[in-house]
Amino acid sequence: MTSESPPSESLPPKSVRAETVHTESVRTETSGDARPPAPLSPRRLAQARFAVAILFFTNGAIFANLLPRYPEIVADLELSNAAFGVAVAAFPLGALLAGLSAGMLIRRFRSSRVAVVATIFTAVGILVAGVAPAWIALAGGLFLAGAMDSITDVAQNSHGLRVQRLYRRSILNSFHAIWSVGAVLGGVLGAAAAQFALPLPVHLSISGVVFSLMAMAAYRFLLAGPEPTEALSQATEDPADQSAPTAAATATAGIASSGITGTAGIASTSSAASTSATAGTTATPDVASTTGTAALRRPRALAVVAKYGVLLALVVIAASGALVEDSGSSWSAIYLSGSLGATAFVAGIGFIALQGMQFIGRIFGDRLVDRFGQRAVARAGGAIVFVGMGIALAFPSVPATVIGFGLAGLGVATLIPAAMEAADSLPGFRPGTGLTLVGWLLRVGFLVSPPIVGAIADATSLRTGLLIVPVAGLLVLLFARVLTVRVPAALPR
Repeated sequence: MTSESPPSESLPPKSVRAETVHTESVRTETSGDARPPAPLSPRRLAQARFAVAILFFTNGAIFANLLPRYPEIVADLELSNAAFGVAVAAFPLGALLAGLSAGMLIRRFRSSRVAVVATIFTAVGILVAGVAPAWIALAGGLFLAGAMDSITDVAQNSHGLRVQRLYRRSILNSFHAIWSVGAVLGGVLGAAAAQFALPLPVHLSISGVVFSLMAMAAYRFLLAGPEPTEALSQATEDPADQSAPTAAATATAGIASSGITGTAGIASTSSAASTSATAGTTATPDVASTTGTAALRRPRALAVVAKYGVLLALVVIAASGALVEDSGSSWSAIYLSGSLGATAFVAGIGFIALQGMQFIGRIFGDRLVDRFGQRAVARAGGAIVFVGMGIALAFPSVPATVIGFGLAGLGVATLIPAAMEAADSLPGFRPGTGLTLVGWLLRVGFLVSPPIVGAIADATSLRTGLLIVPVAGLLVLLFARVLTVRVPAALPR
């Protein structure tokens, strides 16, 4: 929309003032030149935000529909626990192998198109897995679903960040909160279908079609045009926001204080080295040239170390969040029922507590990030995970464990969105590359977590294996320094 809506008091609390018009520069697909900024009214921006929320909702709901049907699939295919575990591992394996293509696909076809198409193919993969007549088909369906899910994940987060930049305040956590709502609803629908013995082909076909149609309907309300380049995104920033450091800038400054020169430090070092090399009067020309070249190479090498050091820290933060989530979904029920003697219903409350508290954390996460910054919120979350789950494991009981998993979900609520936001603004990478790498590598947490916990549990006990959860909280505390301490100022409300 190019017209402005008149001022209205009926706008929702998170809407911006009606007299404010938002712009986003884009590139033409033929010439690559920047087009004039396209005005977006508050109503159009709100529509884009709602459409992204629909993508997150469907992404959470599609896969969760399958989870309650796993026991039925295992029984129908007569699978052992080991065979089933290997089949389930095909999902994160597909995500790891296909995830790196997301950045290229987004740059070529736009994040909006990629997110919708990949959502549809995710539903297809889930359907194939649900109706699989043999183990190989089950693994193949989950592999396809995992591959498409990883591409959807990067694309919807990329588009969500485009919308967030226009809002000029944090809204990404609200999208991940909607994902949690979709996951809970999908699990409830799957459980109901299992309870009423609805055939798997019918159940998964209905859910796949419904959620795919929702994603397709949301497409028309997403932001138009290809992805803006870094230069164009910076060109549209309000001058008042130029002084606000990005997550990457803050991260490199934090690394500089630890002994690794950051981007700004490298620039000053390079300048100083160049001046020193040319100012000397006693050195011979060859010596001066060699000294200057060496001085210039050191800052470049340090820049590479700083860039990938920050990226690695962001991966650790995101993977820690993934590890905690997977521990709750894979092991909470087994630990509560097997080690603590809880009933089947009560054993399921551990996962519900984690997802429920994670939803609450994401609902309030954006306001907390706007007020305190990503670094402070992440550190508080890591401390909550470390203390909450640590106490639950030190003094094991059913109530303490349920509360511990709930606190773990609350603590990791903002970690993955924070890491993705920081990676998307990380300098030195092509647009979408940092986000793609973090989105891809965090899935290593989902891939390695079950085997690690299982191996430790077999060697000692599941209680000992779950110590990986407070360890993840400790890692967040250590690596959160790469996150920003300040966010751009919010628009007037």
